[in-house]
Amino acid sequence: MREARTRPPRQRDAADAESAAARHASVEPTDVDVCLRACSAHSTKLVAGLDRRRGVLAEALRQLLATYAARPAAATAPAGASALALIRRTGKAGGGAQALPDALIDPLLTAGNKALDCGYEDELKLALLIADTVLTQRKGSRAGWRLRARTLEAMGAEAAAVEAYERYLSFTEDDGFGVAARVAGIRAGAERQTELLRRLERDCPAATAYADRPVTESWADGLDRHARGDLAGAEPRLIGALLAQERSGAPVQEIQEAAAQYLALALESAGTDPAAAARITALAGLYAEQRRNRMRGPVPDPTFGGVRWTTVGEFRNRIAGKTICLIANSQRVGTSSMGKEIDGYDLVVRFNSYRIDPAATGRRTDIHATIHKHGFNWDQKVHTRLVFGGLSNDWKHSLRNRLVPGAQEFLGDESLRWPLRDLGRVGTDVWPAIPTSGFNMLWLLDHLDVSSRIDLIGFDFYESGAYRLADAMKMPITSVHEYTSEKAWVMERAQDVTDMRIRLR
Repeated sequence: MREARTRPPRQRDAADAESAAARHASVEPTDVDVCLRACSAHSTKLVAGLDRRRGVLAEALRQLLATYAARPAAATAPAGASALALIRRTGKAGGGAQALPDALIDPLLTAGNKALDCGYEDELKLALLIADTVLTQRKGSRAGWRLRARTLEAMGAEAAAVEAYERYLSFTEDDGFGVAARVAGIRAGAERQTELLRRLERDCPAATAYADRPVTESWADGLDRHARGDLAGAEPRLIGALLAQERSGAPVQEIQEAAAQYLALALESAGTDPAAAARITALAGLYAEQRRNRMRGPVPDPTFGGVRWTTVGEFRNRIAGKTICLIANSQRVGTSSMGKEIDGYDLVVRFNSYRIDPAATGRRTDIHATIHKHGFNWDQKVHTRLVFGGLSNDWKHSLRNRLVPGAQEFLGDESLRWPLRDLGRVGTDVWPAIPTSGFNMLWLLDHLDVSSRIDLIGFDFYESGAYRLADAMKMPITSVHEYTSEKAWVMERAQDVTDMRIRLR
């Protein structure tokens, strides 16, 4: 902890910061061959790497270069020529910039996203280079603009990131990635950060004397004085260093890190003084708000009616020892007369666009398990709502925009987002298809193994047809799921099977 506190902020020259901002503000025209050479050179650095994310990037770069080498134009190349040799050969022979082949778009964007996932400075530069290469020739590429925006955001260049995000939004009507909320969050976060710095500047006028001095020098001097107990001398130097970072256009992450260190030191110095502690608490509130907004964007009701997150461990405790039935959205249930029996279980689980007919389906819904992509029944009151989704950002966007305040007491957190993949570590090599909401739920219950009885009611895997809300009936039974494999998994574990009921416990 002490090491993190004493790490000095990076010194940045104002002219360099302005130059970087100018470069980031617009797409840097980049030739395909320049980008591919950079990708090839970068791939050689990753061969002996131990970082898993860099290993994934290395494979993505290999696929990109293999795709380039396999294109029709490469057929005339000498046998055994490497991808890098082909790139150099093409660049010399063409006498100018080559066009970006359609076959390279997806591999190139994949490599860019994997580079972004690494998060290191060299990989972020590569991701930005790839984004600019795509946008040089595909000015309307939504994926290219989104990659550019996310990379710039990761670099801390928020103004340029917002501009790129807005270009992305101008090319799409379906904001499935929550970009509009992201932009709102960045702007709200920047406002709170500015408010925090202005309040520090107002509370400590002497800090302005250090705002034009070298950041590292002021920060080191402030830490030294703080260590020697000279709190009055330390504060203006530390705050001055923060103001200098702001003026020089330092990346957001660096300002956040320095602000967090200052607040920790200030809280330590406040001790038991109520007034000083109250002041730091207010400043910490601004700091937390700017972080929160940047992470998820502002929401009208952040507590969604007082809903409480539930972890996988807490969910396990709530279902322990209970009898549970999972109700299929099938015609077999819809035409049954099992309503009273269903309501007799301790917990009733329903899925997605379930439809209620008390005589057939029962009245109660204790747990609503749903995919994040649809908003059916999110307004129905339940004890617990588990929202499943494979991509974290899409999942968070859906929660922000679909969750209804007061419609649930508990909401599954990220530990319950994608049970089969995240908890079970079952990859696509073992289970290639996208698991259904029903399968994620029953796998989770089987995995936790704490319920006295687990019954599946009406699960015929849509052999009898769907029984859903009217609007949902217009939707086809999707082909991305593998119902045959799910049925086989269930039957392997079934302890008793009747026409209407499959008992797992």
